[in-house]
Amino acid sequence: MGELSGKSVLITGASRGIGAAAARAFAAAGARVALVARSRELVIDLAGEIGPEQALAIPCDVSRYWEVEAAVEATVRSFGGLDVLVNNAGVIEPILPMAASDPEDWAKVIEVNLIGVYHGTRAALPVMLEAGGGTILTISSGAASRPLEGWSQYCVSKAGAAMLTRCIDLETRDGGIRAIGLSPGTVATAMQEQIRASGINPVSELDWSVHIPPEWPARALVWLATSAADDLVGTDVSLRDAATRRRIGLEA
Repeated sequence: MGELSGKSVLITGASRGIGAAAARAFAAAGARVALVARSRELVIDLAGEIGPEQALAIPCDVSRYWEVEAAVEATVRSFGGLDVLVNNAGVIEPILPMAASDPEDWAKVIEVNLIGVYHGTRAALPVMLEAGGGTILTISSGAASRPLEGWSQYCVSKAGAAMLTRCIDLETRDGGIRAIGLSPGTVATAMQEQIRASGINPVSELDWSVHIPPEWPARALVWLATSAADDLVGTDVSLRDAATRRRIGLEA
């Protein structure tokens, strides 16, 4: 078995898209996976598919710290520890110009995409630091460094999450924490369907064939959780980079 065999991995937003693909990929690598998402039925179904010895379904809203803390506690109780956290939960809607945005809807994206990442990290770090180390992987985006029309809340949340990865690295690398961001590019998921339906900004006009399958970032996350990616700790890794894809073993 490989380096991740028997390791414990908690994945937020695990009900679909990149999160569900990552759950399957980590399980295939021999890891035990805690599946965290608001969609109770979907994570229960996915846990059943993976198998009860290897998967744990935890309904949870990452915007509520006490729920995330309880999810980490349940993972540690079931699996004996927490080796890898994947901060994947994310939303983008409503896609609208700022002048037409609703303040509560705008803030909700920040709560999930940025504060949710902090919640996962804050709950996981004491466990990992006490154990002598761990890996925190956060789904980033090109939107972290590039403004896009109608995406102000998404761009701001991803920029904040990218900086949070750097802060985690600064504060905890000496404690054995490996913090890495993964910017996958455009992925064929439900979020891309929402983007396409909005008709706002050039991303909505991309042909569906240019989007990569969610299995690609899933495989990248598994790879980043291993010592093969130790030189990338503290950075934001882009799957748009051909050399990176070759290192991971993805098709160019």
